Amino acid sequence: MAEVALALGSNLGDRRANLLRAVELLGMRGVRVTGRSSIWETAPVPNDQPGFLNAVVLAETELDPVTLLATAKAIERELGRTPGRRWGPRPIDIDILFHGTDTIDTPELTIPHSQIANRDFVLVPLAEVMPGPLPVFARSAEELLGRLPPSSATYHSRFEP
Repeated sequence: MAEVALALGSNLGDRRANLLRAVELLGMRGVRVTGRSSIWETAPVPNDQPGFLNAVVLAETELDPVTLLATAKAIERELGRTPGRRWGPRPIDIDILFHGTDTIDTPELTIPHSQIANRDFVLVPLAEVMPGPLPVFARSAEELLGRLPPSSATYHSRFEP
């Protein structure tokens, strides 16, 4: 059983409902959520689109990293995400941040996620659910966040149904 951390984001439709539904669908597909951050409102990048709601969930799964990625992509499609502009608006985005202590670097999948240390919209919720040193980084999310410009993330709500 691997412990995983997943980043969730939504900036189209009922954003909060999209996050909740993604967690529900993950649970139905062998990903047992064990922890949830708060939901945070963040500015979009690029900024020509609606703002995002972001959260991080911790989970346990028997799924290997490649199968977990396929599962995440299937859930994104089920919730209405269509291929389009990279970093464009989307009803849901599910990124694998960590899969145990695995390190993977392929064209399809990089674990730990290659941009964790550069994204306040990941680090702010990640700091809530993983306060200690992060796998591979040997630094906490809070320490990594301290290296970035001040965060624009604002608390939105608790992440529960």
